[in-house]
This record gives sequence, structure tokens and C-alpha cells, in this order.
Amino acid sequence: MLICLFSVSLPTLAQDSTKALLERLSDAPGPPGAEEPVRAIMVGEMKPLADKIRYDGMGSVIAQQGSSGPRIMIDAHMDELGGMVRRITPSGFLTMQMLGGWLDQALVDQRWIILGSKGPVHAVTGIRDIHVVPADERTKVFPRDQLYLDVGATNAEEAAAMGLDAGDPVVPDSEFVQMNGTENYLGKAWDDRLGCAALIEAMRRTAKLRHENQLFFAATTQEEIGLRGARTAAQLIKPEIGIAIEGGIAGDTYAGHPEETQGKLGAGPGLFLYDSSALANRKFVALVRETAKDKKIPLQLDLVQGYGDDSAEIQESNGGVPTVNLVGPVRYTHAHNGILNRRDFDELVDLIVALLVRLDAGTVQQLRDFAPGN
Repeated sequence: MLICLFSVSLPTLAQDSTKALLERLSDAPGPPGAEEPVRAIMVGEMKPLADKIRYDGMGSVIAQQGSSGPRIMIDAHMDELGGMVRRITPSGFLTMQMLGGWLDQALVDQRWIILGSKGPVHAVTGIRDIHVVPADERTKVFPRDQLYLDVGATNAEEAAAMGLDAGDPVVPDSEFVQMNGTENYLGKAWDDRLGCAALIEAMRRTAKLRHENQLFFAATTQEEIGLRGARTAAQLIKPEIGIAIEGGIAGDTYAGHPEETQGKLGAGPGLFLYDSSALANRKFVALVRETAKDKKIPLQLDLVQGYGDDSAEIQESNGGVPTVNLVGPVRYTHAHNGILNRRDFDELVDLIVALLVRLDAGTVQQLRDFAPGN
């Protein structure tokens, strides 16, 4: 008889509506230009919380709360990195146009889902067998233009019979998982499904809170290929203040690159002081830092090269808009599998709501006043 002298139990988090929302959004397919499944989730969640919902011509969703006061745009994008079928080869393989900023080393030997006319089709990007690759090529990156999607077909006719054709959207096949009883969630598309979830969670709270603003919660399209939906949504909203919500970059995995990013998983939400597309408004940055301090919310400051986000389009709209980019740190963005920390997410929502309550007309006017001495 085996007697257990001790037991170890990992901490568990109870299933809740926020976790369920994050899971639904992460698992939903939505590459640029094919955001329909994500949009359906967003509209279903936003509609009961909004006074009005409308759409721009790019498919972005704009949910409004309030009808007077400063016009505040809170933005997150629905699309994720993905691809599009370019052609079907005579032997039944498919070539793929990548959509968004993929590293070639992230593409090899990965599972994908093609959104065909008859439903989802599972595929894999192949890899040359190590037994036949020359020794001098084994450490080289396999280039994307040599990759094929393998759907198991033996010819073009079989692939077409699966409902596949040129232009079909392609997304990573990577299901949501809570990691081993921890507060960390593994999944795809945290850039920017965490922002989409934050929009909804913030709406749930602001619908019950007193504030003096017109809040426009915008779930935008095609961010990954040029910030396109943010541009058209901002044209409709005409914001006076902008808050973009994004997936940040946690650089705590690989040591030796301290200047690339300062973000750490589990250390709280982040505020971008600089990225390659935008400079945050300095007075707005001060307000965010002050609000985080008052609410005892840990705040990470970061500056990142090679990063662009919707705040760039918002701040250039309506004659110029004071804008900041708030982020939830993510390990391994722009890949099949990323990690989000639940506490970081919850504190990000806390910070967003605290800012929205604080942005009254006087504060907005002060942020927009660039007269010398102000």
C-alpha cells in the first residue's frame, strides 16, 4: 500500500465571466479584413451596454455611452496576424500571403485554420526533414516564400472540393489554455484581443458609473496592415481625447537585450512613452501616471522600436488629439502562442476606468491647451 506523506496543489482561479470572455476572443478567428467572428462577439457584448452602436465603412464597431461632454475615443483592434491563400498548386498544396508582421522563424511547422467557403479547414506549414537537409542549412531560417499549406489534398481538385480558393483567410490554430493553475493564459491573438476584452470590461463598469463624457468604445479593423480601421473610426468619432489599448511586449524571457523593451509579465499594465508610430502626449502621460499612483495600480513605462499602434491614427485625427497607448504585457507577440497575465489585465481595466472617470471637461481642455505657459 502506497501512503502519500504530502501533497502539492497549485493555486486555481475560479471560472469567471472575464476569463470566459478572454478565451472566446482569443480563440475566435479574425485576420485583417476577415474580422467577422470577433465583431459578432464584440457587438453581442457591447450592445446591452451602449446607448448607440454604429459601424464605419471598414467594419469597425463604435459603441457610444453618453451624449454630452468631451468626446473620448477608447480603441482596441479586432484583427490578428494571419494570412490569405494566394493559390492552389497542381499537387494540392496552397501558398500563403502573410498579413502583418510575422517573423519567418515563427511560420515553419505550425498548424493553421483556413476559413474556406465550406467551413474551417485544418492545415500545416511543412518543414524539410532533417535527414535530407544539408548540414550547412540546418541552422538557417526557412524563408516564407518556400512554405506551403498542406491540407492533405493530393491535387488541386481535392483542395478546391474542400471549399478552398484564392483569398481565403488563414489564422493560427492555437487554443486558449490556462497555464498549469497559474494566473497566466496561453493563447493566440492577445494582440489585440486583450484590448477588445478590456473595452468590454470597461464598458460594463462605466455603464454604472457617473462620468461627464461621451465615451466612444471603438473595436477597429485592419490594424496589423496599416492602422486602417482606426483612421476611419476616428474620422467618424472626431475625438477630443484618445486612449489606445494594446498588447505590450514582455521582455523578461530572453536576457541580454535590456534596451528592446522594459515590460515584464505580472508587473502591471504599461504605458508607452514612445513607439515607432507615435509619441504620447506628455501632459496625458503625467495624468496616467498620477492616476495609477492614486489608485495604487503598478504602471510600467516602455519605449519600443519597430512597433506601431492605433494611437498614431487617433492623434492625427480631428486637428490633433492628445493620445496615449496603454498596454497589457504579453510574452511572444506576433506568433502562434502568447502569454497574458490575468492580474495585469485586471489592473489595466482598473486604470482605464479610473482615467475615464477623471477626464472631465476641464481636464480635457487642459490636456488640449498648448499655449505657452500652460
